Amino acid sequence: MQKLFTTLALLFVALGADAAETVREFRGTGNSTTAVFTVESPWLLDWRLDGDFEQLVALDITLVEAPSGRHVGRVLHTKRRGNGLKLFNEAGKYQLRISSTLARWTIKIQQIQPEEADSYTPRGSK
Repeated sequence: MQKLFTTLALLFVALGADAAETVREFRGTGNSTTAVFTVESPWLLDWRLDGDFEQLVALDITLVEAPSGRHVGRVLHTKRRGNGLKLFNEAGKYQLRISSTLARWTIKIQQIQPEEADSYTPRGSK
C-alpha cells in the first residue's frame, strides 16, 4: 500500500510540473474591463461561455495593453456557448475588455512553459 501511495504521489508531482499555472481568473455576466495582469511568454487565455439560450449568447474579448490602454487586438468573437484556448507569445501587462450578451463567462489567464506551447495547435491547422 505504501508503494502505491508513493507511486501516485510521484505521478501527481510529475504531472503538476508541466501544468499551466493560473495567473488570474475572471467571471461575469455583462460588459467589463478586467484588472491588470502580468504574464511572461508563452501564455494561454482559457475561455468558457455559457447561457440559458442556445443562439442568443455572444462574447467579444479584446486584449488591451496596460496601463497605456493601447488596443492590441480582438481575441475572440463568438455567438455560441462553448470554450477554447488562445495561445499568446508576447509577455506584458494586459487587461481584457469583455462584452457579452445573455451569457455567463469565465476567463482564465494561464502561464505555461515554452515547451508546452508546441502542444497548443489552432483548430484546422496541422
